[in-house]
Amino acid sequence: MCTGKCSRFVGFALLPLGFLCIIANILLIFPDGQTKYTDHITLQVWLMGGILGGGIMVSHILSIRAGGKGCCGEGCCGNRCRPPLNTMFRSIISSLFGALGSFYCVVVAGIGLNDGPLCNIGTIEEPRWRYYLKGLNTTYLTNQTSWNECVEPKNIVLWNITLFSILLGLGCLEFGLCAVQVVNALFGVMCGDCRKKEKVNSGGNTSANTGPY
Repeated sequence: MCTGKCSRFVGFALLPLGFLCIIANILLIFPDGQTKYTDHITLQVWLMGGILGGGIMVSHILSIRAGGKGCCGEGCCGNRCRPPLNTMFRSIISSLFGALGSFYCVVVAGIGLNDGPLCNIGTIEEPRWRYYLKGLNTTYLTNQTSWNECVEPKNIVLWNITLFSILLGLGCLEFGLCAVQVVNALFGVMCGDCRKKEKVNSGGNTSANTGPY
């Protein structure tokens, strides 16, 4: 696959993934879809792994023009196009920045899953907000009976598990795509891009078209 086409594919793939990360993080701010618990949100939610890491930092990779002509610039020679080094350098830096953001998203989501949510283990009249599930000797993920200790927010454990798992999966996928783009950009530096298209005019002569693919 052309380095430019690969770059464009990565850009189009990362855009919806980043959007989904942002949505998942926003939903974590409103447990069970309610706004009254925003004062008792898990720390990992406020670290904004999905919004800052998997969303904004990953979407920054689009600055490599992955949605347009890819990472290819001017200057075609023969059957390949060698973009300016500064363009490819920006592509590599943007990809590494995106990989860092997705890694941040994965770490925050993983810690959020490990620690469990902040929940009220007392009563509605006398609340006791604790990271109750974090202190268990066994993992709460496989011990669903421990979920009942969280009085409110309702369904907070399942809510956090579902959304943090989504962020974890999306972050891993984003990290893989960013890594692919780093390798792709390096190949672009060494081998150039292959955007040449040939067309035969009415006189039977062949001419090169080095325009956008």
